[in-house]
Amino acid sequence: MCSDQLVRCLRPMSPLHSPLLALRCLLGGVLMGLANLVPGISGGTMLLASGVYLSFVDAIADITAFRWSMRSFATLAVIGAGGGAAILLGAGLIRELVESSRWAMYSVFIGLTLGGIPLLWSLVQPWRGASILGCLAGLIAMALLAMAPMTGVGGASNTLLLMLAGLLGGAAMVLPGLSGAYLLLILGQYVLVLAAVESLQSGAVAEALPVLIPAGVSAVVGVVGVSNIMRWLLRSHPHPTHGFLLGLLAGAVFGLWPFAAPRAPQVGEIIRGQAVTQAQVDATSIEMRHWPLEHVAPSGGQLMAAFGLILAGFAASAGIGRLGSTDESTDES
Repeated sequence: MCSDQLVRCLRPMSPLHSPLLALRCLLGGVLMGLANLVPGISGGTMLLASGVYLSFVDAIADITAFRWSMRSFATLAVIGAGGGAAILLGAGLIRELVESSRWAMYSVFIGLTLGGIPLLWSLVQPWRGASILGCLAGLIAMALLAMAPMTGVGGASNTLLLMLAGLLGGAAMVLPGLSGAYLLLILGQYVLVLAAVESLQSGAVAEALPVLIPAGVSAVVGVVGVSNIMRWLLRSHPHPTHGFLLGLLAGAVFGLWPFAAPRAPQVGEIIRGQAVTQAQVDATSIEMRHWPLEHVAPSGGQLMAAFGLILAGFAASAGIGRLGSTDESTDES
């Protein structure tokens, strides 16, 4: 790819200048919202796969640096509207589909994730040593994350740990391949944050704020910080950064093996950040949707159907990534 083409790819697109670009931002936001409803899947991965990640990062970096423009506000508004609508309208349905047909849903998301590879592949060209090292670093990081044990136990916490959890959770919203909920589980803060949100919803504000304020403020810092870092890296060191993002995107599928089924929890296992007790096992008080998963052997029909769903997801995100690409390449503003 020549330098002029690379500059055009790095230039933030504007949904104000093309209905197709606006549609791409909206659909990217929808995929981001749906991804946040599925355990282990990153919303940033879906933004990257749908081709709006660079514009999202640029918009946040511009606004937080007080370089305000209608393009930045419009980009965040359209992506945010898509993500918010997907979360509000799809929460119940997506949860039911994941519980009843996990293999099918995860197959679709594998395809959606892989569908972003052609776009990033084109940005990496021509391959250089730094691009290869960046790609390998991204792949290794995702492989290690997929193997990370969620050993944190909810209940014990302090303000510093909550701030760290919020910081990493916010960073995960921007950095593709990372699931904020997964990181909270690893740190043992998932239950505390979830309980605080539920307390806020029930009106117990005084109980929720000591948890949500440090976590929430740190999450904003994480989003802003990572967005500005990624913007600088993409502009100053595009080849290794694109290689790293490509590695993150390809490696995101490591944790999405679709053929798994829930099994009854055992005493001492960590469920949602807490150790399972004998009383919980005897009373079967843990909902099945929170049971640990174990790999199962798929049938031939499931394998064929999963392959078809992966192809469908791939075609969908690859198609979204091409929406308005002609308009974007000629956008000089």
